[in-house]
Amino acid sequence: MQLATIKHISSKNANYGAAELYLTFQHDEFTNKPVLDDKGRMVPRDDFRMETILCGDEDFAIACMRANLKYGKNNQRGDVKSHHYIISFDPRDGTENALTMDKAQQLGVDFCREHFPGHQALVCTHPDGHNHSGNIHVHIVINSLRIEDVPFLPYMDRPCDTQAGMKHRCTASALRYLRSEVMEMCQRENLYQIDLLNGSKNRITEREYHARRRGQQELDELNQQIIADGLTPRRTKFETDKDIVRGNIRAALLAAKSFEEFQELLEERGISVRESRGRFSYLTADRTKPITARKLGDDFSKEAVLEQISRNAEQALHEKSSIPSALKVLPAVSTQPHSSPSGLDRIVDMNYAQSKGEGYAHWATLHNLKTMSATLIAYHEAGFESPEALDAALAEAHDAVTDARKKVKSFESVIKERKELRRQIQIYRKAAPLYEEYKQIKRKSKQEDFYRTHEPDFILRESAIRYFQSHDIKKLPGAKALNAEIEDLISQENEAYNVYHSAQDHEKELRAIKQNIDRMLSREQPKQTEQTRFAKKKHRHDPKL
Repeated sequence: MQLATIKHISSKNANYGAAELYLTFQHDEFTNKPVLDDKGRMVPRDDFRMETILCGDEDFAIACMRANLKYGKNNQRGDVKSHHYIISFDPRDGTENALTMDKAQQLGVDFCREHFPGHQALVCTHPDGHNHSGNIHVHIVINSLRIEDVPFLPYMDRPCDTQAGMKHRCTASALRYLRSEVMEMCQRENLYQIDLLNGSKNRITEREYHARRRGQQELDELNQQIIADGLTPRRTKFETDKDIVRGNIRAALLAAKSFEEFQELLEERGISVRESRGRFSYLTADRTKPITARKLGDDFSKEAVLEQISRNAEQALHEKSSIPSALKVLPAVSTQPHSSPSGLDRIVDMNYAQSKGEGYAHWATLHNLKTMSATLIAYHEAGFESPEALDAALAEAHDAVTDARKKVKSFESVIKERKELRRQIQIYRKAAPLYEEYKQIKRKSKQEDFYRTHEPDFILRESAIRYFQSHDIKKLPGAKALNAEIEDLISQENEAYNVYHSAQDHEKELRAIKQNIDRMLSREQPKQTEQTRFAKKKHRHDPKL
């Protein structure tokens, strides 16, 4: 499953038209070479949306080259000519959250205008990715050169980053800031999202991703030949070297109750654990250089490994002192929000089904039998002993949704306040050099002339001071500390946001069970169709009846 992510690629290619060709024509997913038809012509993509920004009536490539000539930039081979950002959305957003190509394109354009102002840009949306999972994604390609003066943005760390004729820099802090903004965008638009700021359990690099896909394709072709020969393939899923290491480490972690046992289990699998500067790395028999835990993912770090081993040891100790396992007949109840329901159908009103015709009524009868069976299975698996217990669970689930929503809203208000503080601090600090210069002027007439020249900046500075006073802020926080605080709040908001959606899914699941149970027990009267309402009305007004 791929949740919303943002990826950055810098390019030194002086041919700006290559980006447009890649976005508008089909390319081989492994070689990135154009796909040609029988006559050697490039094949256009089936569906895409495209828009240019700050290019006027010219296309993206010509506009970028004109700007480079004007400012004398991007004329060396080693210069970064463009930056390519890709925002990929979860495949479920299209079916569950009404994300369309047009909406994704507009989100991409708005994101580009807000975070890359002053840059010529090409924004293009595609309906699917390389893996054909149905994930809508947006490409944002910007000229590295800035052609307009822009406000000082939170990810900028130098005054020249706001000036026309200077170049965009994607630093680690800038990319972290953009990730937080993608998270907020998805939360605002009610889209699926994960925490992009605190690493990933399995860290898959671009190189490993493509190596896995190439290996899978080669394995599939080999298996087709094996099947054609009447044999059964021994292996159907390709794994990279890192995948194999991850699998072996996880298998060892399931059984290890001490670090020494963990080392012994890995050594049996041909893997040795090394520690350097407080970090783990793993060396296989066929390698001379170990693989660091950071390259495998957060699940394989020293902290995560020792924490899992500690849990295993506590669980083993608890099992020894607990009641005999033969008496453990009930499964443990998870306190975490339930996962999204698999999709329990609703029982169809047979009065309505019969009004649609004999064929539809026959289908509805079979559908209702299957749905009743699935409902009863879900009802008993959830552990309900009576409809009243289901009603109580539904009320509790509704309260959980309400509480989770309030928590998300509380984070939203705090983040909004901290962002406004950041904006006011930026305004105040931008005007600080002007104010110092203003104070150095001795003659009052020159002071007044200077003030009139820079009056908008001084008015904004005075407004920022009033904001600080109204919020009783006497010492301004540093930019890095404030950005880190906002990112931490966004991570917490994202966690609360996902809990809220899980609680919503659980409530929907229980509500579907309740509606079906009520209909099966005749506790809920079927809604009148247009036909039955008309018949009753006719019965009331017809004197013959």
